[in-house]
Amino acid sequence: MYTICKRFAFSASHVIGGLAPDHPCGRLHGHNYQVEVNLQSSALDDTGFVRDFHELAALKQFIDGTLDHKHLNDVLGHDRTTTEVICKWLYDWCKTRWPEVTAVRVSETPNTWAEYRP
Repeated sequence: MYTICKRFAFSASHVIGGLAPDHPCGRLHGHNYQVEVNLQSSALDDTGFVRDFHELAALKQFIDGTLDHKHLNDVLGHDRTTTEVICKWLYDWCKTRWPEVTAVRVSETPNTWAEYRP
């Protein structure tokens, strides 16, 4: 099995709803997010790629135009703006474009991340 991965970055604010009043994530705050998309295939195309990394520029354009320096509650239309929810949302976006997508990982900090993998 061949696996490729590409990383993207964006900065955004959010407020996670439903938390205790003294929980820091229940207040307006932001992160410098890292997004990793993973693709797998048991075979390579005629060029020798799982998927040409150049094609994944569409994800960068989507992230830059939709998420970067935005308020995630506004983008997603709700207050369940956890990293886990963002992973699934981005996974669904990617999977409709590239059938080889197997997972999306989103990091809020260098030491914390969530991953969606069906």
